[in-house]
Amino acid sequence: MKTIFSSLFLAAGANAIITRWAPCCFHLSASGAVTGTVGQLDDGQNRVNGPLSPAEYCIADGAITDANGRGCILTPPTSQWQCDTGATPTSGFSVACDGTVAYNGGTTFYECQTGDNGEANIYLTPGGTNCGEITLKADGCGSCPPPPPPPPTTCPTNLNGNYEFPHLIIPIDSSNPNSAAGTSYFGEVSSTISSIFNFDIPASDSGKTCSLIFLFPLQSQLTTSSFTFSGNGAIDFSLLSGVATVSTSYANAPSVETDYGSITVAPGNSYNVATFACPAGEAVSFELKAVGDTCLNYFQDYNPSPIGVYITTC
Repeated sequence: MKTIFSSLFLAAGANAIITRWAPCCFHLSASGAVTGTVGQLDDGQNRVNGPLSPAEYCIADGAITDANGRGCILTPPTSQWQCDTGATPTSGFSVACDGTVAYNGGTTFYECQTGDNGEANIYLTPGGTNCGEITLKADGCGSCPPPPPPPPTTCPTNLNGNYEFPHLIIPIDSSNPNSAAGTSYFGEVSSTISSIFNFDIPASDSGKTCSLIFLFPLQSQLTTSSFTFSGNGAIDFSLLSGVATVSTSYANAPSVETDYGSITVAPGNSYNVATFACPAGEAVSFELKAVGDTCLNYFQDYNPSPIGVYITTC
C-alpha cells in the first residue's frame, strides 16, 4: 500500500508534545459524531465503536505506530488512517497537553460507517459513507504545564519597587469653602480640612496593577519630615471623579467617584488602601478626610522613612 509522505510537524509551545528521544504510548478515544474507544482489526484498520478492544499506539518524532510495530499511515486517496506492516508511518501527528491528537495542527478527523457491528473507520477527510466529525484523545503523553501564578492581589506597601509620588497636593477647607489654598507640601486632615493628592500614571504602566498606599512611620524613623497627630486616627480615602488643580477649593472640588472607606491609622504602620488596574496615561485624584476627631499634619516625603500617600505598581 502506497505511503503518504508529509513534512515533519514541529508543535510549538506547551500545547503539543513531540517525543523525540523515546516513544510515548497511549490508547485513543473518539468524541463527536460517535463516542467510544479506538480498536483495531487484525489487518491494522483503526475503528471506533463496536466490540473491538482498545488498541495501543506509540508516538515518536510526530509519527505513530501500533503495538505490533506497524506504521500508521493516511492511505491515498481516501485518507483512511490505518496501520500497515512495513509501512513508514505518516509524520505530522502531535498530542497536546490535554491529550488531543492533531495532524499538522488540525484536530478534526472523520468517522465513516462500515456497516460492521456499528464500527466506523477513521479518516482525515470524509472519504467513506455516512461520515461525521470527531476528535481523538490520547490517555497518555499529555502533560499540561502548571498554570501561571495568579497576579498579585496587592502591590507592596513600601517604596522598595516601582512607585508614584503625588505631583500636586491641594488642601481644601470646609470652613472657607471658596478659598483655593493652592499647592502644598503637606498632607493635612482635620474636622474642616481635607487634602487632595494628584498622581500622573505613566503610559508604561499599562496592564499593570496599582495599589494606593499610606505610609505612617514612627516619628523616630523620620530624618527629613515630621508630623503632628491626635484623635481616633480614622481617615476616609476616596477616588475623585475629576482631577484637582491649583484653583480647586472645597466648593468646586470634584465629587467622590469611589469611596474606599475609612482606615484607622497609627504611627509605625503601612496601609494598602485600594488595589486597581493602573489608569495608564491618566491623571487621578484621591482625597483624604478626617473621620471623627482625627487631626494629622505631616510633610509628604519619600526620604527614609517615607511618609504619606503613594501608588505602588506591580
